[in-house]
This record gives sequence, structure tokens and C-alpha cells, in this order.
Amino acid sequence: MAERLRLTGIGKHFGAIRALHAVSLSIEEGQVLGLMGDNGAGKSTLVKIIAGNFRPSEGEIHLDGEMRDFHHPRDAQNAGIEIVYQDLALCDNLTAASNVFLGRELKRRTGPVRIIDYKTMHRRAGELFAQLKSETRPRDIVRKMSGGQRQAVAIARTLLADAKVVLMDEPTAAISVRQVAEVLELIRRLRDRGITVILISHRMPDVFAVSDRIAVLRRGELVADKATIDSSPEEVTGLITGAIESA
Repeated sequence: MAERLRLTGIGKHFGAIRALHAVSLSIEEGQVLGLMGDNGAGKSTLVKIIAGNFRPSEGEIHLDGEMRDFHHPRDAQNAGIEIVYQDLALCDNLTAASNVFLGRELKRRTGPVRIIDYKTMHRRAGELFAQLKSETRPRDIVRKMSGGQRQAVAIARTLLADAKVVLMDEPTAAISVRQVAEVLELIRRLRDRGITVILISHRMPDVFAVSDRIAVLRRGELVADKATIDSSPEEVTGLITGAIESA
């Protein structure tokens, strides 16, 4: 598989505080990377750099072999990088379809005016949910949905944007066991479509269930980057706590 995303020597400083130091990673297309680490390890900072929220203090980002310099989250989105935040950033009072197209609403002309084309949006959203094999329906109101269905809406939005890389922040936190299984299956479907997924999670079983590789950050430094099959929950726990220096 071709390399999709490469980080080289990424560092980030906030005044005298060093959040990241010399982090280098290479992720292929259609690969799921589980990004793990304790609170304050630098996971969120690294993800925000990839997503264009922060600019790195040093280092380079390459996407599909091209060096990128994101000044704004919109720059990263335009390049094909989407992020699904833990709170999902959904509007509870709107339908699933309206949330999928939020900020990208389709319009059609009626005489001299342009109006939102709900019919086409509902059809297209339905196609996206079908691709994900989700039971979510385009006309469902988000506030009435389960956690798994809400994740499907957020993930369908990344498909609409034709994402190359999807960053997922704790997608299985605070949902039921059955819904966790739904979300992990959604991640597999993204991978099957050739989309690179970076999964940030504290839930060890979920990471080992779905990731191809695992990277561990500790105190802003990368202490492990290896195939999931070559690691174990015990090793990752030791890396996170510092009982194991590196792997």
C-alpha cells in the first residue's frame, strides 16, 4: 500500500512547555493507527496539528508525498483530512441528512431563488449510510439517536467530504457495548474504502480489535510504533506508564 501520511520530526512548544518532541510517523492508505498515551502525553496536540488547528513548532507533514503547511483547519479539510471529535459536533435538533450536509448544503434553483435541495440530500445521505451498513435513516432526528447512530452520522460526513485521513477522538467513550461494536465496524468500513484512520482511545480492547498498528506517546515523545499483532495490552500499558521505556 502507498504511504498516505508522514510526520517527520514534529515538535510543538507552548512557551516554555514542550508538548511534543521529534515525533515521526508514517501511515499507509487504508490503515488504522491506534494512538495511545496517558492524559497529557501529547495525543490531542498531535491530532490538532494534523487537523490544522495548531502549526508545529518544527517538523514536516507530508500527505500523499506532498509537503503540507496547514494554517487553518479548512486547509487540512481541503487536503482531505477530517476529524470526528468526541462530542461529534452534531446539531441535535436537525435530521441525520441535515447534519451530514451541515455547511455543505445542496441547493437548487426555483425561479430567481435558490433553495435547499432536501430531497437530494436525503437520497445522498441514505446512500452513505448504506455504504456504512448503518441503520441510521436520513430523516431521523439526531437527539433521538443512539450513540452508535450518531457516530454513523459523523462518519458519513467524512465520506461526503471524500476524506483521505479521518482522525477519531475517543469514538467509543460513554456508549454501550453493542454501540461500541457498531462504531468499530464503521471504522473497518472506512479502512475497507482505503481511508486512513487515526484512532485516539483509552480503551485498549477497542484499539486492539480494529487497529493495524499502535503508536504510543509518553510525555510528548513517541515511545512505540509497531504492528498491533506484535504488541499486547500489557506492553502498551507498560509503555504508557513508563514501566517499559520503548518498544
